Amino acid sequence: MDAFFASVELLDHPELVHRPVIIGHEGGRGVVTSANYPARRFGVRSAMPVARAMRLCPQAVVLRPHFEKYRDASAEVMRIFRDVTPLVEPLSIDEAFLDVAGAVKLFGPPAQIAAELRARVQRETGLTCSIGAGATKFIAKLASTSSKPDGLLVVPPEQTLEFLHPLPIGALWGVGPATRESLERRGIRLVRDLAETPRAVLEGWVGAGAGAKLHDLAWGRDPRRVTTSRADKSIGHENTFGTDVRDVDALKRELLDQADRVGARLRKAGWRARTISLKVRFADFTTITRSHTLPEATDLARRIHEETVALLDAAQLRGRAVRLLGTRGEQLVRAEDEVLGLWSDQEQWRGAETAADLAALRFGRGAVMPAALLERPAGRERLADGEG
Repeated sequence: MDAFFASVELLDHPELVHRPVIIGHEGGRGVVTSANYPARRFGVRSAMPVARAMRLCPQAVVLRPHFEKYRDASAEVMRIFRDVTPLVEPLSIDEAFLDVAGAVKLFGPPAQIAAELRARVQRETGLTCSIGAGATKFIAKLASTSSKPDGLLVVPPEQTLEFLHPLPIGALWGVGPATRESLERRGIRLVRDLAETPRAVLEGWVGAGAGAKLHDLAWGRDPRRVTTSRADKSIGHENTFGTDVRDVDALKRELLDQADRVGARLRKAGWRARTISLKVRFADFTTITRSHTLPEATDLARRIHEETVALLDAAQLRGRAVRLLGTRGEQLVRAEDEVLGLWSDQEQWRGAETAADLAALRFGRGAVMPAALLERPAGRERLADGEG
């Protein structure tokens, strides 16, 4: 979908369609949730502080987000997709892969299917989308990005390398700023340069796993299929503070609250996490992540909190002001498949946390909580909560 949140809001504000529009909260420390294309031309981007966005584009109009509208619009768009094929894999609220191989006999070639989908989406929802078609997920994604906004690009299988090789290496999945800079120092600037680099050499530069993956992508190879059901890859919670927090004890209490939330969500979904991850964003927007893989997967808040506190201590903040803090459980395994040691020290806490889950179901979250959370520390107010 094209600038999805902004486009949905503009359905109720047609007078603003041609003006720069930012979705977010004005004042304080609000961040940009989305921006339409006129605003993006001024350099406005998602996750940017609204104050900075307004300095870049002072004529922009700021509208508050309404996430229930976005969920409703997404459901309608996905329904249209599933009218064409049952093989729809949503990536997010505004993006999906469709496998249309089985729909060609009914609806015509991919270009015709894509054109009709775009027309239906606009006709039935008032929104625009950009569609890319290719022989693999990777090529379809690149084609979609290349056609934005409100466009359509079909890359026939026999033209895959002709489309792919002239692109900059940053177009490849897995090539972030650091990897791109490292490769460019070695004279690798285009995907073609990467494809012509011996795989063994590439693996020596960026590691065996990443090198093999990048080499395959550079030759248009992507074996992943469209899957209609996706297991959770991680469960987490993060908070942006209304004021920066320097007090380490306050940060640890925040981590206790997050561990409580993440543990409850893991248990509810029937998952346990093998890896616990900590995310810290400082006042200057520098962000670090730290993680540790456990000997036994867990879904208990006490264990999660122990790990995030240890990770926080190891990060050695040295009094730096913290803007955002996040906790995440990763490498999820089904709870019924994970056999804990007979004398696991987790089990003595399981009864207490399970009882807290039952109390929350009956009386609401917060009916039972760690005593340390009863009194909020100074600076504890949140600008935003986020779950993923």
